[in-house]
Amino acid sequence: MSENRMKVGCVGLGIMGRPMSLHVQNGGHELHIWARRPESLEPLKAAGANAHNSLTELIQSVDVLITNVSDTPDVEQILLGPSGVKETASSGFTVIDHSTICPVRTRYMAEALAEMGIDFLDAPVSGGEAGAIAGTLTVMVGGKAPVLEKLRPIIDCVAGKITHVGDHGAGQITKACNQLIVAQSLVAVSEAISLAEAGGVDPAAMREALLGGLAYSKVLEVHGQRMLDRAYPPGFKTRLHSKDMGIVVQAAQQLGVPLMGASLAAQWLHTMAEQGRGEEDSAVVAELQRKLAGQS
Repeated sequence: MSENRMKVGCVGLGIMGRPMSLHVQNGGHELHIWARRPESLEPLKAAGANAHNSLTELIQSVDVLITNVSDTPDVEQILLGPSGVKETASSGFTVIDHSTICPVRTRYMAEALAEMGIDFLDAPVSGGEAGAIAGTLTVMVGGKAPVLEKLRPIIDCVAGKITHVGDHGAGQITKACNQLIVAQSLVAVSEAISLAEAGGVDPAAMREALLGGLAYSKVLEVHGQRMLDRAYPPGFKTRLHSKDMGIVVQAAQQLGVPLMGASLAAQWLHTMAEQGRGEEDSAVVAELQRKLAGQS
């Protein structure tokens, strides 16, 4: 085994986790996998990954564990729960958490693992399914710089850009900033389309004009087209974006920071999730704007 080749375990094999795991394997690392739903393992097993029957078995087989799951309790269960990392792993083990979760709980988990000599990086990502498939994700890393350098050969497999933003929890705070910008951009683009339509302007022509100016953004380019098509295949599901915005609002309250725009965007995402659109892409907030404007 080469110096940079590592035994890596992956938990969370969904829209983001599956392609990211494949990139880790294609980067020359030995890939090990486990999932609560055995059918999730099949595509990666077919690609040569080593599948395990339990989380404990997975942890005992690797040096590094990558988690990429939906919410804070899921990460806590894997790291601190029965048969999890704290109970099973030895000193020198390392965890990379690519999930988007609560910054305060992230710091708590990092401290709990450190008591056992286990290193931890919170490393949430941005770039969506397309970035995961292309291996060009932006990774925001919180944790100790030497640990990041040790694990850079793994993170490089999935990343177009890696930024060390501070100590434990800093990655999650930075991801919260990312999510609030994206959410408010979705609302802004949906309002622009609505205003153009009400003013007798072809929304597609409006979007094309703005793509060449200061208003350009990936949200306008990618999600704006989805809004025009009124088709919302899940690049990032509304229910997950709503969950993330709950984290944003909670963090802001804990830190005493008023976030009026983010709070409104969070309400829009929550409304669409509650109305049965949670499995669609979060660009579906445009449908709420259409309804409010009487354009549906």
